[in-house]
Amino acid sequence: MKYPIGLQSFEEVRSEGFLYIDKTDLIYRLAAEGKYYFLSRPRRFGKSLLISTLESYFAGRKDLFSGLAIEALEKDWKSYPILQLDLNNQKYETPESLNEILNLNVSKWEAIYGRYDEEVTLSLRFSGVIERACKKTGKQVVILVDEYDKPLLQAINNVPLQSAYRSTLKAFYSVLKTQDRYIRFALLTGVTKFGKVSVFSDLNNLQDLSMDEAFQSLCGITEEEVHNYFAEPIQALAEKNGITEEKTRARLKERYDGYHFVENGIGIYNPFSLLNTFKRLQFGSYWFETGTPSYLVELLKADNYQLPDLTEEQVTGDFLNSIDSLSNNPIPVIYQSGYLTIKDYDPEFRIYRLGFPNKEVEEGFFTYLMPFYTRVRESETVFAIANFVRDLRSGRPEQFMKRMETLFADTDYKIVGNSELYFQNAFYLVAKMMGFYTKVERTTSNGRIDLTIETQDHVYIVEFKLDGSAEAALQQINDKNYAQPFAMDGRKLYKIGVNFSLEKRCIEGWLIE
Repeated sequence: MKYPIGLQSFEEVRSEGFLYIDKTDLIYRLAAEGKYYFLSRPRRFGKSLLISTLESYFAGRKDLFSGLAIEALEKDWKSYPILQLDLNNQKYETPESLNEILNLNVSKWEAIYGRYDEEVTLSLRFSGVIERACKKTGKQVVILVDEYDKPLLQAINNVPLQSAYRSTLKAFYSVLKTQDRYIRFALLTGVTKFGKVSVFSDLNNLQDLSMDEAFQSLCGITEEEVHNYFAEPIQALAEKNGITEEKTRARLKERYDGYHFVENGIGIYNPFSLLNTFKRLQFGSYWFETGTPSYLVELLKADNYQLPDLTEEQVTGDFLNSIDSLSNNPIPVIYQSGYLTIKDYDPEFRIYRLGFPNKEVEEGFFTYLMPFYTRVRESETVFAIANFVRDLRSGRPEQFMKRMETLFADTDYKIVGNSELYFQNAFYLVAKMMGFYTKVERTTSNGRIDLTIETQDHVYIVEFKLDGSAEAALQQINDKNYAQPFAMDGRKLYKIGVNFSLEKRCIEGWLIE
């Protein structure tokens, strides 16, 4: 089986015999039932291949759709003039960066369909191209825009630059409304949806597919598709890893499934990670290894965000489905970027509860954040956590605490100036990372922060004080009888009292009993 990893050309996928998961019944519905669409999905979820598939369909390439669902649905196979714009292949650092790529594309279209001298702005030129393309061919125009939001995301922390990009794109895309009579179909895709005073404020004719139940599986792979297309790869993966097919399916689901784009919707697998796993016959963090956008950390910085809230977020659909460019709240961007997904829905109040979609994303997200909140370098995160866990499994609490002392020795203030928030977030990250390898329970309430860690042979109860003393922390463990649940446990139990200095932003002392 040939896996189309990284391929974005539908023609290449079909003509070269690569695997194609048939989504053409949905594509036919898009073309037959509507005209203007928008779709946001995380990176590497197949948006570019979707754009390419639509391009082939509207070009009348019936030969490429042989054996697919749409072959029995489409009778006419008409060819339309197609204007395709891809904003992904540019680094956006100045207002001119966006103007240059728009000018390049419009100029290519004008070479085919002509230009009037009076069309001096990009939006006027775009408008003129659409009209002339329709009149010259006698057919309405198809417009396909990939990664419409790339300039806005790259400038997410540069308000003047983002404002300039927003104005340019708003004027450019508004042509879709003014030239409606010349347009057959239009689709804009991206990672995020910027709302309110944004690029879409003039486009009230766009149908948003991002949380549309009928099209929730348009990008990504469903459980049914896993069963229909990957029986042999699952068998090979099971044999390679020495586990049963049942356990293989369960592990695939745990690591790569879990995206939900609509309330009570079906689970969607990450296609990039799934295909890489089958190709290499090895479970990995393939999606995360392709890069995490730096703008996520910038947003967490700007908002002084409390990381434990990530899995406790409850939001409305309007809040979730649109990014207000005037707000610093990172949650809509984190959700739309694929790092959070819908976990539950309250229909009475129309509130969504968010959480991590799967283990790959959860592990990868915390691994990525560790260097920004602690002294651990990016390349050392896994090794640092491995050393923590080995110390705990071997019953070496002194060594464990020395590592903790080093970890919390904050010297560069990477994320926040608030010392308590710095410690809370760093502490949460360490607990979460250790929790991937051993049993960890974390409590933070009313000024109390504690940690209970269980390994096969040892139990650790750690009490933290902020601007108190290690003695007081240890005394609280004893006074409150935190060890009582383990009274009949045969494992060796350690009590550890720790004091964190908010002024010095470090662990100031610790005692072990």
